[in-house]
Amino acid sequence: MKELMVDYSSSFDPNFSHEKLAQQTLTRLLRATAEYMRRIDGHWYLSVMEKWGNDEALDCDIKVWERLVIYEMKMLSSLLNIHGDDVVTVMKVLQASPWTLTYACDIDVRSNDCAIVTYRNCPTLLALENEGKGREGLICQELEPKLMGIIAHYFNPNIRVTPLKLPPRDGSGDICCQWEFMLER
Repeated sequence: MKELMVDYSSSFDPNFSHEKLAQQTLTRLLRATAEYMRRIDGHWYLSVMEKWGNDEALDCDIKVWERLVIYEMKMLSSLLNIHGDDVVTVMKVLQASPWTLTYACDIDVRSNDCAIVTYRNCPTLLALENEGKGREGLICQELEPKLMGIIAHYFNPNIRVTPLKLPPRDGSGDICCQWEFMLER
């Protein structure tokens, strides 16, 4: 069997496929793609904001993400065979999401029906804080709670998502946000 490629510094391969790449290379590629997706999201938002203002950009962002998060849940649960209706199922999908590669995230599963998700690093929040216009209040306090609820309700409408900590932060050493997922029976 031919050795897997750790990079593509070799000559052109007319039969190239991603299956020829080593696992660590695929992981780096997935991480880079997740960062690329995050940057597309940011630049798209900024372009709409520059042309039509922040209210319109936020409205468009909410509408787009309400659709995309459902697509992501369907895609991940199907691709990785993640099925169930408890909080642990939601945590598995959050772990598997390519978005998670761009954040520092801790998941504390307390039971099948309860988990705490803590984001210690969020490049989006850092960019919003550096911008200094206060938009993190809208994104983190309006959009994100809505999306977290859609993610949870995709698996079970009885999962309640409660933000335990949202920006603004007390300082750069503070966590970015924290969420409780609780299945109410």
